[in-house]
Amino acid sequence: MAKKMIIEKSVTINKPVNEVFDYLKITRNQEEFSVWNMKDPGKNTSSRGTDGTVGFIYTWDSKDKSVGAGSQEIKQITDNEIIVYEVRFERPMKNVAETKFILKSVSESRTEVTWSFSGPTKFPMSLFSPIFKRMLGKDILTGLENLRNRLEKKT
Repeated sequence: MAKKMIIEKSVTINKPVNEVFDYLKITRNQEEFSVWNMKDPGKNTSSRGTDGTVGFIYTWDSKDKSVGAGSQEIKQITDNEIIVYEVRFERPMKNVAETKFILKSVSESRTEVTWSFSGPTKFPMSLFSPIFKRMLGKDILTGLENLRNRLEKKT
């Protein structure tokens, strides 16, 4: 079984790359499009640092088992190209993963956004990797569609 799970989904958004990037780099904006953030709007959250900059840490704690508890730290930002996070899950399972938003300008007014998730899978959880990949892939794609709908509605 694979020791690492990698999932990537993409959408094209009818907005210029700088506009999409400026929205995505603010971690708190994930409250408006991420399936997991939207599942429990009443979860406890906190943050340290300046949102949209390397080192910013966002934490969450939810009683909803599908949301759990953990933190997300911005590890790298390259303007209009990539935002890399380290996600540390505390509940329902301890794990560390890397997520990325990769942006590519398709034209002056269109941007392709790829949301990438990669993390280790240890036995016996690795046996369920295909199921997790399907579930996470569906949630990532829904999040990207939410992102596209949100940004394309903004004028």
